[in-house]
Amino acid sequence: MADDSANQIPPTDEINSMSINSQNDEASSTSTPQMSVEEKFRIVRSIGEECIQEDELLNLLTKKPQPICYDGFEPSGRMHIAQGVMKAISVNKLTSAGCKIWIAVGMHTEGVEFLWSSEEINARADEYWPLVMDIARRNKLPRIMRCCQIMGRSEQDELTAAQILYPCMQCADIFFLKADICQLGMDQRKVNVLAREYCDDIKRKNKPIILSHHMLPGLQQGQEKMSKSDPSSAIYMEDEEAEVNVKIKKAYCPPKIVEGNPCLEYIKYIIFPWDKKFVVERSEANGGNKTFKSYEELVADYEEGNLHPGDLKPSLSKAINKILQPVRNHFNDNDNAKDLLKRVKGYRVTR
Repeated sequence: MADDSANQIPPTDEINSMSINSQNDEASSTSTPQMSVEEKFRIVRSIGEECIQEDELLNLLTKKPQPICYDGFEPSGRMHIAQGVMKAISVNKLTSAGCKIWIAVGMHTEGVEFLWSSEEINARADEYWPLVMDIARRNKLPRIMRCCQIMGRSEQDELTAAQILYPCMQCADIFFLKADICQLGMDQRKVNVLAREYCDDIKRKNKPIILSHHMLPGLQQGQEKMSKSDPSSAIYMEDEEAEVNVKIKKAYCPPKIVEGNPCLEYIKYIIFPWDKKFVVERSEANGGNKTFKSYEELVADYEEGNLHPGDLKPSLSKAINKILQPVRNHFNDNDNAKDLLKRVKGYRVTR
């Protein structure tokens, strides 16, 4: 499910045309019989900033060759780079380890099953809604309201009844789809924990494993996450080359400071997983061109002052633009996609 909400949502059949294909062949390779359980665990665990619980994940991979992973995605306006690229990287890692994915957009589709929640709910309403109601009746209102973070809201916000019911529905999705692993962002953690608590309530032994991935920060200082209501906080999948260049140029990137540096986070979580390297192009006077083979190597140079933001930023822009170019081509060459993009840009996003 999404962490943002829009006043209007395009028809689902048209949203589907916004999918893009990942270019990362290595990450998309399918699991082989020779892959050990330990190697599968290493790949799957690498996705999460947090895992609840690691011993349960190892046990699951040992006993179930193709566990089902739930990865919710609710389009609500323009797609930013974390949804379009980080999502593809994470899902490709999961499928390479033999996992089957429910509900995903923007990655290689082998081992991935696309489901529209509305269709699944309507087809099995007699299963879904009693589950939602059971979760709702077993939890007090304050516990559900703590989950409102999943919608980009807080407990202090004035919430509608529908917004209070929403966490119960997302929690129900996990059991409705028979998911073994919940692979969602850290901002969805509270509702995933609610699912584990529900297992205690119904005396269910096998709880869904929570694999919470890192949330990319906004590009400006102090922005903990990207916001669709602030275009300057994020790179969007259809941003033109000049737009990317301007956004990265204006991004917060203090010299020698790694902590809280969004440009370095983009390199760590997007460029290195995608390209396996980061190429800096600069004049001989500033040290000449250099190819970094690891994030740790880059951080060491940056902290020492051997790599300046003035050289890092143009190189980051170039790497991002290389990734996004096939997406731009899609929206430029496909009339339906071009029309859809125009409509999506017209929707007002509130979070």
